[in-house]
This record gives sequence, C-alpha cells and structure tokens, in this order.
Amino acid sequence: MKTLDRTFETLRAEEVKPGIVLVTLNRPDRYNAMTNTMFVELEQLAWGLGDEDDLRVVILTGAGKAFCSGYDLADADDLPHLGALGMLDQQERAARALSAIRSVRVPVIAAVNGAAAGGGFSLALAADIRIGSAQAKFNAAFVRIGLSAGDLGTSWLLTRLIGPAKTSEICFTGRVVAAEEAADLGLVNWISEDDVVADALGLAEQIVANSPGGVQLSKRALQANLEVGSYAAALELENRGQALLTRSADMPEALAAFKEKRPPVFQGN
Repeated sequence: MKTLDRTFETLRAEEVKPGIVLVTLNRPDRYNAMTNTMFVELEQLAWGLGDEDDLRVVILTGAGKAFCSGYDLADADDLPHLGALGMLDQQERAARALSAIRSVRVPVIAAVNGAAAGGGFSLALAADIRIGSAQAKFNAAFVRIGLSAGDLGTSWLLTRLIGPAKTSEICFTGRVVAAEEAADLGLVNWISEDDVVADALGLAEQIVANSPGGVQLSKRALQANLEVGSYAAALELENRGQALLTRSADMPEALAAFKEKRPPVFQGN
C-alpha cells in the first residue's frame, strides 16, 4: 500500500496481515497525547488509506501504556492567544481528523490498551468496534478543564452508543469508566484477557473472510441509518445497497461455494 510508504512523526502504520493495517499512536512519553501534527497526520493517513483498493480493516491502538490521553496540555498555554477564529480553526482541524477516521470505508477497530481520555475517548468512539484491555479506562474529562463534552463528536456518538442518561452522568461528572463497566455498558465489545491488539487482529481476520463489498456497504448502511429519521428511509437505503451487491461477482461466488461445499473466494467486485 503506497500510503504506508511515508513516514509519520506521531503515528506508525503497517500492514500486519493482507488487507489489515495497524495504526499506532506513537507518542508514548506523552501517553499519546494529541497535537496539531497528530491531527493532520491522522486525517492524511485516513484519506490515503481510503484510496487503497486492498484495504479491508484498520486497527487503531496506542504505543506504551495509554491509548490516547487527549489534547496535549503542554500546548494549552498557546490556546488563549489564538482568538475566537483561530480557536475555531484549531477545533475544526481536530474534528476533521476524527471524522476522517470514522469515514474510512472499511471497519475500524479500536484496540484500547489503556487510558482513553478527552479527545482520546472521542477517537475511540470514532471507531466502529472497540476492544478493551483490562487496563482500558475511559474519561470524558472535558468538564474538569472548563470545557464541554460537546467535543469531537462525543456528545453525538456516546449518546447513541450507551443512551442519553448514562452519557449525561459520565459527561457531567467527568468520572473514569473502568474496563469492566465499559463492557457492561456496551462501550467496548469485550475485554481482552491477554493481548488486545492480537484480539483485534483475530476479529479483523474474521471480517476479512467475508465479501469486501458486503462489509463496506454494511458499514455504510449502519452509519447512514444513524442519521436518517425514519424506518422507511432506512429501508430505502438498505434496498439500494442490497440491489447493488447482487450485481457484484461476490454474491454468485458465495452461492457457488455454498453448493460446492467450499470456502468462497471473494474478489471485492
């Protein structure tokens, strides 16, 4: 993949299995805290991966003990000097990065290996699936530093994931949600008992075994139906996706494989 040929300052990206890319936030000495450079690199990487025909799954994790501790407060002294419009530019830069991650056309799995706080919590929410290590913990810490939880999609995504009442409690208190509670809430799909990245890779391999078009249009339908306002609109979107997939080579291949009692060989077209 050509996108992986470039060198990043704050990230590592590698194809660990065919079609599976592992992206590691790589500022372990700062608990992978976010900087402007990281926001720019996340956005560039996400859009670059979107152009890779062979891409099937992205896994996102953090180097060292943390997943991502949010915005690097070492840079916070500069923020008051930006002015209102400058601060809006800063916020929009960060939002574009997380939106680009969420918009990657293939499933994104967050392997949350430690603390995910503030914007790091938002980044985990931007993934389609979250797996937590036993050390994973989540913290919408915005109110503790004089900010709102209406940041980088948290208020929208978390409400839809765990419901408005629990979201309100977590966001109003700024308290830490440990791994076991996160699993109970459905914030993470499960807790890894050993190696969270290895578990994410195992899940990715299960996804890769399926039709590329079917998986990608499933993701598109699931995300789009969070936006639509009615059952009828959801059906309309689903009907078009299914009709499109019946014209691909993968569906006839799946039917032939079923009849011949063999694994299908999907081509993604």
